[in-house]
Amino acid sequence: MPGTGNLPAELTGFVGRRVELAAARRLLRRWRLVTVVGAGGVGKSRLARRVAASATPDFPDGCWLVPCAELSDPALLAHAVAEALRLTDSTTRPAVEVLRDFLSHREALLLVLDGCEHLVVQAAPLLAALLAAAPGLTVLATSREPLRVEGEQLLQLDPLPTEGPRPDAVALFAERAASALPGFAVTADNVEQVTALCRRLDGIPLALELAAGRLPVLSVQQISERLDDRFRVLTGGARTALPRHQTLRTAIGWSHELCTPQERLLWARLTVFVGSFDLEAAQYVCAGQGLSADQVLEILGALVAKSVVLREPGLVDGDARFRMLDTLREYGAQWLRASTAEPLLRRRHRDWYLGLATWGEVEWFSPRQLETSVRTEAAHSNLRAALEYCLVEPGEEQLALFLAGTLWYFWVGCGHLGEGRVWLDRALELSPEPTEARAKALWVTGYLSILQGDRLHALALLEECRQQALDTGDDRALAYAVHRQGCAALIADDLDRAVELFDEALWHYDQLGELNSNVLMGMFELGLAHTFRGDAATGAAWIGKVLAECVRFGERWAYAYGLFASAYAAWSVGDVTAARERARECVRLNHAFRDLVGLVLGVELLALLATEPDEQGAAGDLREAALLQGAAHTLWRSVGEPLFGSGSFNAAHEVCDRRVREGLPAGECAESFRLGTSLALDEVVGHALRTPPRAVAPTAQRPHGPKAVGALREPLAGQRE
Repeated sequence: MPGTGNLPAELTGFVGRRVELAAARRLLRRWRLVTVVGAGGVGKSRLARRVAASATPDFPDGCWLVPCAELSDPALLAHAVAEALRLTDSTTRPAVEVLRDFLSHREALLLVLDGCEHLVVQAAPLLAALLAAAPGLTVLATSREPLRVEGEQLLQLDPLPTEGPRPDAVALFAERAASALPGFAVTADNVEQVTALCRRLDGIPLALELAAGRLPVLSVQQISERLDDRFRVLTGGARTALPRHQTLRTAIGWSHELCTPQERLLWARLTVFVGSFDLEAAQYVCAGQGLSADQVLEILGALVAKSVVLREPGLVDGDARFRMLDTLREYGAQWLRASTAEPLLRRRHRDWYLGLATWGEVEWFSPRQLETSVRTEAAHSNLRAALEYCLVEPGEEQLALFLAGTLWYFWVGCGHLGEGRVWLDRALELSPEPTEARAKALWVTGYLSILQGDRLHALALLEECRQQALDTGDDRALAYAVHRQGCAALIADDLDRAVELFDEALWHYDQLGELNSNVLMGMFELGLAHTFRGDAATGAAWIGKVLAECVRFGERWAYAYGLFASAYAAWSVGDVTAARERARECVRLNHAFRDLVGLVLGVELLALLATEPDEQGAAGDLREAALLQGAAHTLWRSVGEPLFGSGSFNAAHEVCDRRVREGLPAGECAESFRLGTSLALDEVVGHALRTPPRAVAPTAQRPHGPKAVGALREPLAGQRE
């Protein structure tokens, strides 16, 4: 975990707030929970992010932003915090326990909970538990109301000053106005009009930005006149000061009225999105009934120009993404709810993200696997909204099963096992009837449960899936159920049974013509089972088949696991150089996917390889081996039972442990191990990759020589008649 955290770069200039910034920094130095409170649109989020960025040197474990406003299900708050911390946990432990365990080992870490007023009931006990367990944790929250946690210090954020020489409100308006209308400046000719406008808008930053966005069409004087008309209507003609929340609502309403009918229509429709979205999603969901897809593009640009929608840098291929500020989203959502189109828009939203997940499952078995990971991660908040829709909308339960099951690649391959179990368990409980969607959800949940160490629960689910598949003639579900039963046997050291089940599953896959990442994992697991029971030649054949197929299709996730098995096999025959190269690439790829299971397996193997002589014959580095074992020890707490509680997987660990204890004084051994346990994830990966590996990406070359690959042509042949 890098010390800098995950704070996003500022896209627009930060204006004023010197006093508030200084006050916030003072509070953070003295107190462990500071909540910035204030009305919507007053700038709480910007202030908190600026404070956190300036405080980074005080927090060596990083400053981490949790965008709470994107959460609609309060039960996912702890999962969202873990996700923001890039904390992958594959166990069945409650997310709050995982957070307590992780944060209790941090020296100084700042957590920024942004926009949590709708989660106060859930946020208060979570923060109380985390602050009690983690002395090095400091929390900076933003909310429209206090969290009411013991020790909480409040920083009331008021609007920007509108009086005095060059007040901050005028400076903000001037900067945003120059952005909206290049060449605009506050001059002696217009300063009185600008100041009066800022005063009329009470110095509320969001209201000022909305007003500045009108300058390409209206002059400052025209904006002021129209606002005055609005205020007179609201106050019955009296020009007295309005409450600030009413001022903001009036400014938003006025901006809404000045939009064209089509702009107002798109504003309302865009509120079905949670967090960020891309143009294609907006066109699919929002077009129709008065808006064409081309018009959506044009009008979206107009809403960006008016500061109603924010444009953000894209995550994949440079594509732009968009989001709406919470206050503006709330306003637009009221108009959507008042229309008859809301049910249709929410179904379209669900359909788009169902399609994204379905296509992602296809793209997972391709050279675009890492891009698929990033794209699905960017859609995470909207996928949650789509799942929630399916679970609460009557008649949509089967689609909930389908969507949660289709996202197996995201739950397993991208480090979201715990959240995946939440959605799958809810969907399975709602839909007990034996359908194809339920069968898939059963084996996916069984797979997740195995990886979490919940073996007994997994076996019950997989047996239900197998029996349903036999009863309904669902050969595909049967293959997956048997495959995952083989995984359960493998980690239980029932190697003969594991080989039998993997053979059966691969035969079914072959009959179905099924070839994807799951099938390749079955080959890898079968190769390991043969290797562990002493049949090195057959094990090598299956591992070679996995690597060759990954090269052929550009698959990287299963390839990383194949590299682990290949590295283990190379070490067992004395080829330490090849073993190191493959184990390092295994760690690198699994880190890219956030797959801690594969990553910690690679770290365990690299610890063993550190005890071996290097290429020049120099003695192994036993301190590094102990350090990596300490790091693996910490990682296993987030994965489950160390080495799955399997004697087969544990054998290499025991060899490493014995060599370290025999070669190092007890004190040095303990200190190196302790240092390893304190490393953040990125630091662990840095140690593992300290010698840059040669490129062994699956699209580049086969990882074995021609003779080795030639001997592995068709390991499936003869397995089943």
